[in-house]
Amino acid sequence: ATNIPQRLKTGFTSGAGERALQERQRQHMARGLPKQKPIAGVKEVIVVASGKGGVGKSTTAVNLALGLMANDQSKSVGILDADVYGPSVPKLMNLKGNPELTDKNLMRPLVNFGIPCMSMGFLVEEVAPIVWRGLMVMSAIEKLIRQVDWGNLDYLVIDMPPGTGDVQLSITQNIPIAGAVIVSTPQDIALLDARRGAEMFRKVNVQVLGLVQNMSVFQCPKCNHQTHIFGSDGAKELAQTLGVEMLGDIPLHLNIRETSDKGQPVVVSSPDSPEAEAYRRVAAAVVRRLAEHPR
Repeated sequence: ATNIPQRLKTGFTSGAGERALQERQRQHMARGLPKQKPIAGVKEVIVVASGKGGVGKSTTAVNLALGLMANDQSKSVGILDADVYGPSVPKLMNLKGNPELTDKNLMRPLVNFGIPCMSMGFLVEEVAPIVWRGLMVMSAIEKLIRQVDWGNLDYLVIDMPPGTGDVQLSITQNIPIAGAVIVSTPQDIALLDARRGAEMFRKVNVQVLGLVQNMSVFQCPKCNHQTHIFGSDGAKELAQTLGVEMLGDIPLHLNIRETSDKGQPVVVSSPDSPEAEAYRRVAAAVVRRLAEHPR
């Protein structure tokens, strides 16, 4: 037998041992993860996420859902507001009240514009703060996912909380996700966090459908001069860096803000406007990406 120096033997042994240890850890982690279980009646789940708050994620999620239905009225779409600490869907969709219960003790979503919605905002007072620790939040998310009678939906759009924390991990590990849409402004500080969000979905094996560049440009209503308040093309450059698609640009426009505040999203209240058309283009791009890469 060839004489191998002891230090090389040790190196080979430790390398093989390290790989074996890593494999055992991977198997152990896989056993510890919850098994993904589809939501009853829901064909495809689309999560809308952002690395940070204040970039228009919830407004995008709502108008995306409405855009999906506007583009193909044969499709049924629902919205789940998973932002437990700061639920925005009740305001955006002009919905109030407590969900009724079915005979099977499931909550019935509240419906407006033909879209069934469920949110923590329906279960607490409008101005009541949610001061909960992680386990209580996880329990609430589980109820919002599993104890709701969604009926039959082609798409369930989940408005995720900002960041990359427990809620994001819990949802992606517990239910099969068709794809993630990342929302960001072109601003460098927002793009940094958007990249973290995209990388998180890759780590948990959720395909990133693409990026939406929100508040991309402001056009003066008087002189039509365009100003890139948050910078230009930042999300497009990030999409190229990450190797994902740019799903569309949404302008910074007074019409979007006003209709959102009134609970009359721009896709339904101003369907012929350029702003509504921008959201419908994003919805069409999402459907195309889902068809290209079915889960």
